[in-house]
Amino acid sequence: MFVELLKIIEGGMSKDQQKVINFSKLLAQKLVESGDDKIAKRINKIIDANNTNVASLDSLISKPFDNDSKLETVDVFLPVETADSLIFSNSIEEEIKDFILSYYKKDLLIAKGIEINNNLLLYGPPGTGKTSVAKYISLQLDLPLVIVRLDSLISSMLGSTAKNIRKVFDFASRKPCVLFLDEFDVIAKMRDDKHETGELKRVVNSLIQNIDDFSGNSILIAATNHHQLLDSAIWRRFDKILMLDYPDQKIRLLLLEEFLSTMKNDISKDEKKLIKLSDLLINISPAEIKSIINTAIKKCVLNDKLELTYYDVLYEIYIRENPSLQNEEKFIKFLYENGMTQKDIVSSTGFSIRKVRNYIPKEH
Repeated sequence: MFVELLKIIEGGMSKDQQKVINFSKLLAQKLVESGDDKIAKRINKIIDANNTNVASLDSLISKPFDNDSKLETVDVFLPVETADSLIFSNSIEEEIKDFILSYYKKDLLIAKGIEINNNLLLYGPPGTGKTSVAKYISLQLDLPLVIVRLDSLISSMLGSTAKNIRKVFDFASRKPCVLFLDEFDVIAKMRDDKHETGELKRVVNSLIQNIDDFSGNSILIAATNHHQLLDSAIWRRFDKILMLDYPDQKIRLLLLEEFLSTMKNDISKDEKKLIKLSDLLINISPAEIKSIINTAIKKCVLNDKLELTYYDVLYEIYIRENPSLQNEEKFIKFLYENGMTQKDIVSSTGFSIRKVRNYIPKEH
């Protein structure tokens, strides 16, 4: 704890408010771990009372823009607590915590001769939580989130794109923040790609230079769905690289529990139904799983139904791959193979019992 106290004093003497806040939070965390909750609460109360994000945003009001289109190249958001949980595997959660802790303790690491940067690269399929990680880190560090708008960053005049990149990095260096570059492969492509022009290669060179010169008080998070397109030199600019993949069964079950909790249902307490749904959702992103459940819930609300049923969710999963229900035989067999009885199918779909019996085996 003496290290944290020294850093808080250093931050106060140099008028580095963010440093004081960061190490005060770390001190409070350590006090909680040692059982001194009372002092920790007082520290956090003082931080909350004096840490006004409005003040920290003063330098981020005048946003950079593309000279040709006159469109702003970034959006700035204050860190906001949401009801959404961040559900990842234990290993990914630990890596994210380690990255956050490295930011808190960057001065200590530097003092130990450990060279670090505050750069995180996230890659993996769409919808696996890359943007959510950026928002979570912004919230945990209480830093504004600066999201780059690629549509305006990439100018119609290629020569202006490198200038826009420079403006964005200069902007994000004014005050501590989290700079988030989504679809990173668009501006970080391999320079030996024969299909790219010389100007685009100069854009990558400019990007690399700006990453190298980026403020040590801010964080850079880049995300891509196409990591294989990134230039080899880009990978070396990131101390932490995480792959966010489709959730395994354990995580899928946790996600189902989370998303189903918003409405009364006949699924959450039925292990067989949960496992069936989990098996049907293999290789589907958390974002898509949430969309499926939310769509089913929305339809229940619109139709004045008080309870979400197993059939409601099965229906949404089925039409995700089969937009049309013209093939009634296929749909009925899908329901039956996933645990619905003939009686349940008739009740839920309105099909006649004769039609259902024609398409599936007799039940014993």
